[in-house]
Amino acid sequence: MIIYDLFPLLAGPFTKWEQHFDHAADMAFDWIFINPIQKTGVSGSLYSVSDYFDFNPLLVDPDSPLSAEDQVKGMLKAAKKRGLRVMIDLVINHCAADSALIKEHPEWFAWEGDHVAHPFCIEGGDRKTVWDDLAKFNHEHTSDREGLFKFLMKIVSHLISLGFEGFRCDAAYQLPHDIWTRLIRETKAKHPEVCFLAETLGCTPDQTSDTARAGFDYVFNSSKWWDFNSNWLMEQYNLIRETSPSISFPESHDTPRLCEELGGNINGLKQRYLFSALFSAGVMVPIGFEYGFRKKLHVVETRPDDWEADTGIDLRDFIREVNTIKKTYKIFQEDSPTHFLPSSNGNIMVMWKASTRTREEMLLILNKDIWNNNTYYCDNMRDLIQAGAALTDISPGERMEYLPRPFHYDLLPGQGLVLITSR
Repeated sequence: MIIYDLFPLLAGPFTKWEQHFDHAADMAFDWIFINPIQKTGVSGSLYSVSDYFDFNPLLVDPDSPLSAEDQVKGMLKAAKKRGLRVMIDLVINHCAADSALIKEHPEWFAWEGDHVAHPFCIEGGDRKTVWDDLAKFNHEHTSDREGLFKFLMKIVSHLISLGFEGFRCDAAYQLPHDIWTRLIRETKAKHPEVCFLAETLGCTPDQTSDTARAGFDYVFNSSKWWDFNSNWLMEQYNLIRETSPSISFPESHDTPRLCEELGGNINGLKQRYLFSALFSAGVMVPIGFEYGFRKKLHVVETRPDDWEADTGIDLRDFIREVNTIKKTYKIFQEDSPTHFLPSSNGNIMVMWKASTRTREEMLLILNKDIWNNNTYYCDNMRDLIQAGAALTDISPGERMEYLPRPFHYDLLPGQGLVLITSR
């Protein structure tokens, strides 16, 4: 899965999305992820859904002769014509606190005295953040578990009928394991091609692994926050990879823009995208990453006018080349055995990966430093791999025709060498 997140509030009305599909297809993405498009509650947050079967008026083109539903269907057909499959956020752990569902089915919700319970999280170890515009479904202890489950199935079936082929399941770990198992099983019995992705950010590796076992096709990993040194990423990766392949991202709609975090360093943007794309089976970036957008996406306030023109950054060619590498070699489409090897230079990361589906084996030699050149030296590159065949340079950009022995290479800031062979 090579995913482009088309953030609805930045993209504008459904009828204007074809240009973004052309753009994503040109960069060799094969999936579009769309955040919630349903009618929101009074807060206006995309994740505060008040009506699962109606649409956010901000996304409906009032000048179109088509109904809102037909605009959505037309938008999805336009994506499909360009070879793009489309997934949508599935937000079923909560709904809007002012949704009519609360009065119609109070038994489906968690309550605190006379008030519906609001979801919350603990940040910084002790700071409690409560989302008071949201109402928490009581999936585990509702007196009408079957009624609530059938409602969830109705939502999924409706979205599939519109043309969606996948679901990013928001805060998947907050729903009981057996609900996901049944929801995924019953959906795939009718629509085997539909994919389910578990959003598990903030989970422990054990929680992520347990969630994945419910039948999810993919989970999201936390490589975005890795410092290229700590052990925790490989521990998480190895605990999860045999249960479910994972998806990496250098930034998301939930995080600050990477370009802003890096102070506009283009080398860092390229470095993080290359690593994300080659480390995991899947990769995802939000709209605007390719242009170095700096303004954080906001689930309430973002509008099409927030499009950042003339940033001076254009990574489309680089992203297209990386995505093409990922599509061409099977090893980059799986979570396979992976190790970080010792390096003669502490500023150079050497990652080894071997496919379990093919005979492919690869090395990624990455300059961790996005500001300075760093030299990598190795007596014999063949000592780092199991294969008998020679390594071939498939790196984005200029490529070496052969690898000398001994190997000596001066990497530019953030540069990565991608070398592949066959066992």
